[in-house]
Amino acid sequence: MDGIAAYVGHERDVEVEAWEGIVTWRTLLSADRTPSAAMTVGSAEIEPGASEQGACHHHADHEIYYFISGTGVVYLDGVEEPVEAGSVVFIPGNTRHFVRNTGDDILKLLYVFAVDRFSDVEYVHEVETS
Repeated sequence: MDGIAAYVGHERDVEVEAWEGIVTWRTLLSADRTPSAAMTVGSAEIEPGASEQGACHHHADHEIYYFISGTGVVYLDGVEEPVEAGSVVFIPGNTRHFVRNTGDDILKLLYVFAVDRFSDVEYVHEVETS
C-alpha cells in the first residue's frame, strides 16, 4: 500500500488464513494490506482438540498475545502457563512457543508484532511440542 493514514477495518472483511488443523487467523493490520506502518496485528482462533503437531515455532521478532475468549496453555521455551480471556503474553524474539486450547470452546487471541508487514516475520517451525 502507498502511504500511511488513519484506518478503520473490520475483522469480518478480512480473509481467513490457516495452518490446517492447528490455527486460523486474520491479519487485520499489515502495511502491504492496510495504510499502516511499524505494527502488524491480527486475530487467531484455535479450535478445541486442534493439533499441536507442527505448532511450535519461533521468530526473531517480539510478539504479544492478548486472549479474547476461551482457555488454554501457552508454551514458552519448555514452560507452560495457563491463559484465558484477559491474559496477555509477551514473547521475546527467538522464544520457542505455541498455544494449546484446553477448553471446550474456541480459544481466540489478538497477536501483535512491531513490524510493517506480516510477511516480514520469518517463522521457523519446530517438531518439538510439550
